[in-house]
Amino acid sequence: MQTTFTPEQLADPATERSNQILRACVHCGFCTATCPTYAVLGDELDSPRGRIYLIKDMLESGRPADARTVKHIDRCLSCLACMTTCPSGVHYMHLVDHAREYIEQTYKRPLSDRLLRWLLSKVLPYPTRFRLALLGAKIGRPFAFLLPDARLRAMLAMAPKQIPPVSRNDDPQTFAARGERRMRVALMTGCAQRALNTDINDATIRLLTRLGAEVVVAEGAGCCGALTHHMGKTAESHATAAANIRAWWAEIQGAGLDAIVINTSGCGTTVKDYGHMFRNHTLAAEAKAVSAIALDVSEVLLKLDLPAGGAAPMKVAYHAACSLQHGQQIKTAPKDLLKRAGFTVVEPRDAHLCCGSAGTYNLMQPEISGQLKARKVATLETTSPDVIAAGNIGCMMQIGGGTATPVVHTVELLDWATGGPKPPALDRDPAMPGAGVPRLR
Repeated sequence: MQTTFTPEQLADPATERSNQILRACVHCGFCTATCPTYAVLGDELDSPRGRIYLIKDMLESGRPADARTVKHIDRCLSCLACMTTCPSGVHYMHLVDHAREYIEQTYKRPLSDRLLRWLLSKVLPYPTRFRLALLGAKIGRPFAFLLPDARLRAMLAMAPKQIPPVSRNDDPQTFAARGERRMRVALMTGCAQRALNTDINDATIRLLTRLGAEVVVAEGAGCCGALTHHMGKTAESHATAAANIRAWWAEIQGAGLDAIVINTSGCGTTVKDYGHMFRNHTLAAEAKAVSAIALDVSEVLLKLDLPAGGAAPMKVAYHAACSLQHGQQIKTAPKDLLKRAGFTVVEPRDAHLCCGSAGTYNLMQPEISGQLKARKVATLETTSPDVIAAGNIGCMMQIGGGTATPVVHTVELLDWATGGPKPPALDRDPAMPGAGVPRLR
């Protein structure tokens, strides 16, 4: 694709990077075949190719973003299926991230949009605030029909039936390896996950220490910055990301780290991109070092040689989170680990398509998200699974809200199969295979 940026425009590192990406695009349209919003809406401007044209025009002209461009960029899930499909290697993620930052800087949204986005940015990245919000949503859910805005109704619907108690395992501390120490890792405990489902981090710590990893929860680490980053709120996202970089760098320089373990794939995609995000920052070297050792929990478990066998006979439908299969290009590791543990693993058709969660997308675009959710739940249920497994809390909440089949994190099943407790989501269903069996090894 030809571009006409001026030398002055290209002096801006973000614009220079977008220029590189735009020039790589050859208009082939392969991306439209795997774009969830194009599949649902059928509008060329709601495909990656259409959005690329809109972004190019907006950035080249240097004009403020207009309502038409904002509408179609806002509808993008950032599922990154287009990057998996693209034969030309177009790095759509960096391009759309720049577009969102540009929109945030140049476009004045309607008051209701500004208030909603402000609220989400001030609540979701902070576990204590998020817990209070969930409690309020739980109380207000019976009155949701009184709210005129579908986005506010979606926020009330997000609250789980049970808000888990705070897990002290998420506090800064070190968990010793059981037996010989094979590696030392930092666990990213996250933000929303600490409020929505504390079982995931608990299971991760048990599993890693059982397999010989010393696990440290670093002082000062918190939200990865993805939620605000995808809203174009760069200052806020970089502030939280910088706190993580400093916290993990202190551990690297201290007792050392072999890996930074991330069990929420949306966070993993962002942390692995810290090197790019901070390339022109005083923390550039530290950010690059952090990104270099950031790994999804499934990658670490492969290094630790998860034991074979031990699982109860159970059919697991594996949902591939977009941020894992497209953002991080991790496609087989979780399935291989589940099979090694003794589970029967099945996949739904169109496994490459997004479930519609996508960070705050299910709150900001509830109608489109709802259609994608219904499609994903239907394809998963067609496999007749005993349980659905995923590697991202957002996907778990989204899918769990549309099915009676238990939804758990992959690591919870692996923990169970190697000696840990049965996932609480399964314990609540006495008809589940293996019910009443607290430990399998």
